[in-house]
Amino acid sequence: MSNSWLELEDKVAIVTGGASGIGSQISASLVKNGAKVIVSDLNVKTGEQTDGTYYIQCDVTNKESVNSMVEKVVDLFGKVDILINNAGVNLPRLLVDAQGEQPEYELDEKDFDFMVNVNQKGPFLCAQAATREMIKRKQGVIINITSEAGIEGSLGQSCYSATKGAVNGFTRSWAKELGKFNIRVVGVAPGINEKTEMTTKEYNEALAYTRGTTVEGLNTDYSKTIPLGRVGELNEISDLVTYLASERSSYITGTTVNISGGKSRG
Repeated sequence: MSNSWLELEDKVAIVTGGASGIGSQISASLVKNGAKVIVSDLNVKTGEQTDGTYYIQCDVTNKESVNSMVEKVVDLFGKVDILINNAGVNLPRLLVDAQGEQPEYELDEKDFDFMVNVNQKGPFLCAQAATREMIKRKQGVIINITSEAGIEGSLGQSCYSATKGAVNGFTRSWAKELGKFNIRVVGVAPGINEKTEMTTKEYNEALAYTRGTTVEGLNTDYSKTIPLGRVGELNEISDLVTYLASERSSYITGTTVNISGGKSRG
């Protein structure tokens, strides 16, 4: 019998995109709290890791790859208790480049399809495959990592925001469908966070252009835009996700929790 408060010992958790950024922090937090964590990521080699996780190479945009990943998890660990849909991409793009100076930062079909495939199709495929297993045992938790941008919108990031808004819709709808199977579905929407692999030089240059400023000009005085006066830390997100994955949050489903230091349109 577990004595820990969260009681995640022996729970089997899949974290997509779990090898870097927020996903890596979530994986570490779940391991620390006793869960068996499978990192599903495109950029890893399949096998057991020294940090207590098990890596499975997977392309979340490919149905066969996703189904194979979940089947392997069940073969190795016997079940799926928790799915963290974390894998995501963000390419800042304008709907129309009115200046006409850098057309590569105008949204085209290739970039649109890329973001929709990873951010929207990926969570659908992973949730479908994992839910088939969860239904057998009539229990489970799906946590979708969305974004404040999916609620508020974001200048220069319309496609990214739209995909995250869609995931918020998935969250509410799946919760209504799966509640009768004792499966909870919760969204977590981070705001502005400390730097991750997503905030590369290329990303910052694109974002700066879409917002009519320089990379240096992106250094915002967060005391004016975020009530808590600072960016979020990755461990603050992983702590919330770990709590929501546990039965301590057993009556929370069908909602998206905004974790943004109070930042909003108002």
